[in-house]
Amino acid sequence: MTFKEISAKYLEPLSMWVMILGIIGISQPWSEWFHRYGFTITLMGFVGFIIFSHIQPPKKRAVQDEG
Repeated sequence: MTFKEISAKYLEPLSMWVMILGIIGISQPWSEWFHRYGFTITLMGFVGFIIFSHIQPPKKRAVQDEG
């Protein structure tokens, strides 16, 4: 498995979940630490998403029949 495939399959969705977790952290009133660092968590997810979404997975080659 190449880095491009890992990026498309795991790292890009992980970055989206980190952004969602940060937004939840900003919105919740129960944990002061989570609220304080919610924007930082969102920003880390956003930067990761920008980086990993620009790494395109390799193109699949078409298999041609011989015969």
